Amino acid sequence: MYRRFGKRALDIVSAMGGLLALGVPMGVIGLCVRMTSPGPALFRQKRVGRAGRVFVVTKFRTMAGDREASSTVTVRGDPRITGFGRFMRRFKLDEFPQLWNVLKGEMSLVGPRPDVPGYYDRLRGEERRLLSLRPGITGPSTVKYADEEEILASQADPEGFNDAVIFPDKVRINLEYLELHGFWTDIFWLTRTLALSLGRPGRGGLRA
Repeated sequence: MYRRFGKRALDIVSAMGGLLALGVPMGVIGLCVRMTSPGPALFRQKRVGRAGRVFVVTKFRTMAGDREASSTVTVRGDPRITGFGRFMRRFKLDEFPQLWNVLKGEMSLVGPRPDVPGYYDRLRGEERRLLSLRPGITGPSTVKYADEEEILASQADPEGFNDAVIFPDKVRINLEYLELHGFWTDIFWLTRTLALSLGRPGRGGLRA
C-alpha cells in the first residue's frame, strides 16, 4: 500500500510543506548565488527518471558560470565550485529546488539519484528494474557516498573510478532499496541524510 500510494502522498505533502516553509530562504539563497558569481541562480540539467523518461532537474547553481554543465563528476577542491557553492554543498542547500521536481512527480524524497542520459543505458537485466523507481533527492547510496568528492579526489582517474567502482556499487545498493523500501526505511534515510548534512560537510561527487 505504501509503495503504491503512500510514498507519493508523503512526497506531495512534504514537498508542498517544504516549498512553503522554505520560500523566503530560497529567495535569499538565489539572490546570494547571483551576487557572489555571474550567471543564473538556478542550474538545470536533463536527467533520466522513472521508466527512462528524461526530465530537467533543478538546483541552485554551485559552480562558476556555465561550467557546471560540463561534467557530473566533481572532486573535493574542484575549481569550478564557487565559495558560496561550497557553503551550499556543505549543508545541501543547493538541493532545495528539487522539491519542485518532487511535487511534479519527477522525483521522490528517497530513491536512487537521477543521472545523466548514458549511465542508465549501462543497466542490464535485473538492473533495469531500477527504472521502476522515481529518482530521489537522497537514499542509501547517497548516504554511503556522502564523502564521494573526497574519494574521487584521491584517484588518478576520478571519472574512470566512478564508472568502474562507484556506479556499479550504487546500482547494487539501489537494487537492495528497491526490494526493501517502505515507510520506515524512507523515514530512516531522510533522518540519516539530515544528520549528515548538519553534522559534517556533505560532498557527494556525482551530484544531481
